[in-house]
Amino acid sequence: MLRAEKLLQHLAPGKISTPQDFLKAIGRSSETKISIDSWDAFWRTSGWDMKNAGLSIQDRRYILWCMEKFRQNQPIERFAHEEKPKNRIRGRGPAVQFGKRIRSRRDR
Repeated sequence: MLRAEKLLQHLAPGKISTPQDFLKAIGRSSETKISIDSWDAFWRTSGWDMKNAGLSIQDRRYILWCMEKFRQNQPIERFAHEEKPKNRIRGRGPAVQFGKRIRSRRDR
């Protein structure tokens, strides 16, 4: 039996059986562009491999961070969190900062 499979049976018996299940459990299965079939390939995946697959830096850091927490025998429910939603309001920022009104320096 492989080392990764032993780790998985010890940590989450029956819950997570594939790398895609792990990504789904941490909340990154639908957004990720990586498709890895075996656990050995998943644990050998580096940030550069994820970058070449087209993942953003935030997703790469989060996946690698979760992989390390999972290796340290922490339960997934303890460290996994949903992705921050995108801002709905777009603009130029606040008109007042630190109690002073912000004025443009360009000619009007």
